[in-house]
Amino acid sequence: MVPPHDTLQEEIALPTISMFYGIIIRMYFAPGEHPPPHFHVYYAEYTATVDIRTCELIEGNLPKKQIKLTLAWLNYIKKSSCVTGTWL
Repeated sequence: MVPPHDTLQEEIALPTISMFYGIIIRMYFAPGEHPPPHFHVYYAEYTATVDIRTCELIEGNLPKKQIKLTLAWLNYIKKSSCVTGTWL
């Protein structure tokens, strides 16, 4: 279960940027934040961190289907961003 925003300080700083098939994507951008550029994924009791540049899980775990869906979402966003010149 995804922790409520008011129970963890980290969650307060991580706005939800996308939700699909029960997967929640959260990301916070701040100059000087620890590298590499990444986002946080929540699905049921699972949590993971995904590197935006390499499209790899760098921390945590997710079921295989949710990993595939998350990486497909990231690839779509990256392609869309190249066309529009925004976000990533």
